[in-house]
Amino acid sequence: MERRMASIYRFNMLVILLAMASASMIVVSAKDDFVQCESTVKNWATSSFNYRVKGDKLTLRDLLFFLHVPRTGGRTYYHCKPNCRLMATHDDYSMMSKLPKERTSVVTILRNPVDRVFSTYEFSVEVAARFLFIPNLTAATRMEAQPPSKSHGTNTLDIWPWKYLVPWMRADLFVRRDAREIANILEIKETGDPYNMEHMVMPLHKFINEPLAHDIVHNGATFQVAGLTNNSRLAESHEVRHCVRKHPSLGQYVLDVAKNRLDDMLYVGLTEDHKESATMFVNMVGVQVLSLLEALSSRIGQAANNRTELNSSSGPDSSSQLQSSIADENTSGIPMGNVETRNENMTVVKLMEAYEVCSSGFRKTLSTRRNISFKRISIVNFSDEARLQVPETVLQQILLLNSLDVELYKHAQDIFAQQQKHLAEKLVKVEIQEMWRDSFGDSPWKVLPLTIAAFLFLALIFFILSSRRTSKLKV
Repeated sequence: MERRMASIYRFNMLVILLAMASASMIVVSAKDDFVQCESTVKNWATSSFNYRVKGDKLTLRDLLFFLHVPRTGGRTYYHCKPNCRLMATHDDYSMMSKLPKERTSVVTILRNPVDRVFSTYEFSVEVAARFLFIPNLTAATRMEAQPPSKSHGTNTLDIWPWKYLVPWMRADLFVRRDAREIANILEIKETGDPYNMEHMVMPLHKFINEPLAHDIVHNGATFQVAGLTNNSRLAESHEVRHCVRKHPSLGQYVLDVAKNRLDDMLYVGLTEDHKESATMFVNMVGVQVLSLLEALSSRIGQAANNRTELNSSSGPDSSSQLQSSIADENTSGIPMGNVETRNENMTVVKLMEAYEVCSSGFRKTLSTRRNISFKRISIVNFSDEARLQVPETVLQQILLLNSLDVELYKHAQDIFAQQQKHLAEKLVKVEIQEMWRDSFGDSPWKVLPLTIAAFLFLALIFFILSSRRTSKLKV
């Protein structure tokens, strides 16, 4: 009996020792994994800092890349500013690896992270609901696979991140609709919180906790500006993303890179200050575009005059060389068609007026489309007022899940304030120059002789008066 008890005791001790050894190995393995991940993220961050664009960031370069963070209102910029040579895309900053870095200016718009999560959720539901007229999910998926008509432009489901979020939300909507039919639920009463209607649509509090939301939505702006989305063109992006998701403390490296990227941009706008952001964009970017158009128009006109002169005195070879020269003038990407007309008729004020008219009409179109889509889930009524009904616990969770975006947005606000100050100073200088030009014309140096003459005249009067005082004193 004692021998048996001793055997059991030894066996238990062996199990305990093995468990302790296994736990120790797990701790060491976790520590080694963190060290490896930290090294990976650090190396990426260091190479990213070395990638910074040199030169004056406020000077517009040949190409303008609009890094469009989803649900920030950037679509309106692209739609209503087509003549700004604007390449707008939801691609992340890694797109710069495919562009001429030293010849490309980057602009972007950021939004309050909580509002952006709300808007991402709402838009995913809106687009997914467009398919609910189809009998079942299989037919909807088959319909999606059909190539779109050229007249309809780009398909939303071909664009990141909607190519992931919309099919996922669409499948969920069909599952819930089928469940209502099986349960014979004919009517669902409207609640005070449309963001928590389990029978109709995935509730917001579940949406934010889904793995896909963690991968794409949360801290999405930071990862997009850093160039680390799941749509990145960087070979190491997947490993860096994995490490940061696994060890959140490493997110500081990503945030630092994103902040530096914002610092290097030509312009950073804020969704919450849309009108002021648009005005600033026109003054910071539009002015330079108009200036380039003016210079290009002048060069094209001069080249045309030269061609007329050459045609009257030279053979066909000289004319063909001139045609080549004119073509070279347009290699910067500015469309040659109707350049002079646009330049003569367009000023900064008119550009802003045209943008306001266009953006107002565009927003009405989007609103109409949204209302039509939500009729298919009619009792779900998303709005700014309805957002106020969302529990504070959900809002706090969104903030916690988007801690990097919160810090990046604060940094963007600081940059926006600096841009406001810089623009105000610039406008004051322009106003002074215009006042001077109105008073003295375009050649201020012509006023210099008059200024000198006036100074000499005043000096002469002062000398005469002084001489008289001296004479009186002598007398």
